[in-house]
Amino acid sequence: MPSKGNKNRRNIVLVSAILLFSLALMTLSVKQEKNVRFLDSTVGIILSPFQNFFTNIIQSVSDSINNYFFLVDVARENDRLQLEVQRLVREKNQLIEKIASLKRLSKLMASDDWEKKTVVASVIGRDATQWSKVVIIDKGTQDGIKDHLAVVTDAGLIGQVIHAGLNTSKVLLIVDGRSAVDALFQDTRVSGVVVGMGEDMCQLKYVPNTVEVKVGDQVLSSGLGGIFPKGLVIGKVSQVFRKKQGLFQEITLNPGSDLSRLEEVLVLLP
Repeated sequence: MPSKGNKNRRNIVLVSAILLFSLALMTLSVKQEKNVRFLDSTVGIILSPFQNFFTNIIQSVSDSINNYFFLVDVARENDRLQLEVQRLVREKNQLIEKIASLKRLSKLMASDDWEKKTVVASVIGRDATQWSKVVIIDKGTQDGIKDHLAVVTDAGLIGQVIHAGLNTSKVLLIVDGRSAVDALFQDTRVSGVVVGMGEDMCQLKYVPNTVEVKVGDQVLSSGLGGIFPKGLVIGKVSQVFRKKQGLFQEITLNPGSDLSRLEEVLVLLP
């Protein structure tokens, strides 16, 4: 039968073995944890630049996409604003033209004598060559227009209707070489005939050399011939030349109306 001392020694050995085994396990665990931490640290150091690189790329792509959509929205808004500006400019120009037209019409209708025997017409075309000076207006026979009616502006006589169509008419201007208007000087009442020169001026013929004529003298329609009412302004004298031989002076007139800028006119009804 084993003694009591031997039994105690075995217990001591057993406890010691258990303690040594536990210590070994703890040591191994600590070493493994250190190894894992070291490995994680090493991998992190190696992969960190790549992670930063790819992160920056992804962020850059994301920013580019966001900027693209932002620019698309800005471009659309810019196009919309440009269209709005164009619309406002167009409306402004239309308003300016309407105001200018109303001002011209108010001048045309300023004379009480014309209110009940005129037709307002707009110039819609021109047939202006070296020898032919004709404009086309937007009124015709259905508006009471007929051939050989006088046409005027607020500044004076511009011509006569030579062909009245249903909706449009042709007006022969006083500067046309085919035009002739019986006229007289406003001050001296000396008469003559204003004929066109085919350009932008007229000539006053059959004024005797004995008559005193000055540059700036105003010439009116005389009322003879039955087409042009008396007293319409034709123009002013711009040049006077007295021939040493001959009966009549050579007199040039500037028309009272600017015939190159006609827009609205009045046709004088009978």
